[in-house]
Amino acid sequence: MNATLERPIDRWFHNYSGDHRNDTNQLIHIFAVPAILWSVVALVWCIPVFGTMFQSGIWAGLAMFATWMFYNRLSRPIGYGMLVAFFTIGCSCRLIEQTYGLQTLLYSAITVFVVAWIAQFIGHKIEGKKPSFLTDLVYLLIGPIWVLSKFYRKMDWKY
Repeated sequence: MNATLERPIDRWFHNYSGDHRNDTNQLIHIFAVPAILWSVVALVWCIPVFGTMFQSGIWAGLAMFATWMFYNRLSRPIGYGMLVAFFTIGCSCRLIEQTYGLQTLLYSAITVFVVAWIAQFIGHKIEGKKPSFLTDLVYLLIGPIWVLSKFYRKMDWKY
């Protein structure tokens, strides 16, 4: 086996990259994937938790923690980066909720989700390949760390 594909994360990235070779599609992904990640967390944030002291955010917190565990298991440095990303996303959701209300967070999340997915499908139309998640849903989790890994490589950080 290729020495660069020994780790599961490298295999995931190798396969994901095969569907993302076009520069325009990659650029779209750099913006759209984090936007989708934020919007999904924000949507889950808006799910009410009746009968507890938590009014919102608990489901999002649990989902972010479970996802972070998956990332951290694939790569500690990627896990640390996603911990920062999830913390930032959680803080932004809380700030929007506290400042403008849960309804604004919900409508913002829906808008961002729809616009970012339209951008993604335009990117894949340009690429001429279907999105990776259509072959394996795990690629919905790989997209954010693939984008993060591009940043790590640019900074010359190991993951």
